[in-house]
Amino acid sequence: MEKIKTDLLVIGAGPGGYVASIYAKKQGLNPILIDKEWVGGTCLNVGCIPTKSLVRSSELYHDLINEDLGIEYDSLNINLKKVIAKKNDVKDRLVAGIEFLLKKHDIQVIKGQASFIDDHVVRVNDHEIQADHIIIATGSKSKHLPIQGKELMMDSRQILDHDQLPKSMTVIGGGIIGMEFAFIYQNMGVDVTVIEFLPRILPGIDKELAQRLMPYAKKAGMNIITNAKVVKVIEDKGIKKVYYQKNDQEAFVEADLVLEAIGRGPQMEGLALDNTSIDFDHRSGILVNSAMKTNLDHVYAIGDVNNIMQLAHVASHQAFVAVDHILGKDAHFDKTNVPSVIFTSPTIATVGITEEEAKEKAIDYEVIKTPYSANGKALILNGDKGYIKLLRHAKSKQLIGAMILGKEAENLIATYTLAIQNHLEAKDVYETIFAHPTIQELVHESALGLDGLAIHYIE
Repeated sequence: MEKIKTDLLVIGAGPGGYVASIYAKKQGLNPILIDKEWVGGTCLNVGCIPTKSLVRSSELYHDLINEDLGIEYDSLNINLKKVIAKKNDVKDRLVAGIEFLLKKHDIQVIKGQASFIDDHVVRVNDHEIQADHIIIATGSKSKHLPIQGKELMMDSRQILDHDQLPKSMTVIGGGIIGMEFAFIYQNMGVDVTVIEFLPRILPGIDKELAQRLMPYAKKAGMNIITNAKVVKVIEDKGIKKVYYQKNDQEAFVEADLVLEAIGRGPQMEGLALDNTSIDFDHRSGILVNSAMKTNLDHVYAIGDVNNIMQLAHVASHQAFVAVDHILGKDAHFDKTNVPSVIFTSPTIATVGITEEEAKEKAIDYEVIKTPYSANGKALILNGDKGYIKLLRHAKSKQLIGAMILGKEAENLIATYTLAIQNHLEAKDVYETIFAHPTIQELVHESALGLDGLAIHYIE
């Protein structure tokens, strides 16, 4: 058994772990990075990036069929094998890029399962590593229902390699992952049914946004069943039947493919945390403070494994916080102004305080709703039905929240995030010149609207 000493050990090479390693190296530390499966983690290999590649293909196919773009063709079909191949090419290129960066920065990477021997020593393969500081960044894993027929369902990881397009599909779970896949397959011409346990889809976001998405889903032909509990899945002559209970009645839907997307939980399996003094819970993850530090002064946990917010960009930001705190800086994570994007059709993006939260916290706020129809580029993109909801504090006039439903919402939200994070007022935004013609002009128009100065729509 080889014994190694280092000043920083990072467990997990996803968006938290590899960022922490590179950043730490640039700050003068000598990190060792361990991962049992792959560089890039779930996000790059079987999560954010692969799914967005599928979103691109499915939306392009949908737009060519349903929008009058002046493009004529004899036939148009989805070749899912080629869609999956494109996804794999994107993934492989990004992973190779990260591997190159780790090698370029001379960061030692060990493939294998990291297991704690005690609070300070971790075993991986034939190595025992003693580290001055440890960052745990092992991510999350799919949750599964304890029901009959679980072997008949795919999870979000398995479906990314499934290259046969079904005629029909049932998605169990109407959260972010479930709704993204529902729209991907619906846009590819699949008959999709979504079964959600709670009263509405996307329960974690602004209620109005979720409600405004429903007409798009129904127009596309999607069947959404809420307040329903899935109890079993059976297969009959090659067709899968998903049984659910709703209003004390049992019913079922049939589908060629069933996707189980009920959420994700912290990945701590194999870490042997019971050998340590680290506070953790099997459901809620490793407990940390705002500096990402556990109850042990030398151990930190970042990303999905601490279960604060399951977002890749949060994991990366927490990596900076943890490393800075290790270096003695006053670094803390605040989840108030974290942007979130849901790649449905249309896209949803949010940052800051929602209107529901403002009411719950008795915040005196002002709100403006800006229609996409006020923007020329939105009309060009056939996205005139979208809208933006912008909130500010009534007294300080500082912007506090933004919610978007529409084309390029994933790009618009960055500008709002910058404004909210830096306590800007509407005037600071609309005194900035935005290029024309761009979707970004909607940011300018929404800020004008808060002061009753909108030019291209009636407040």
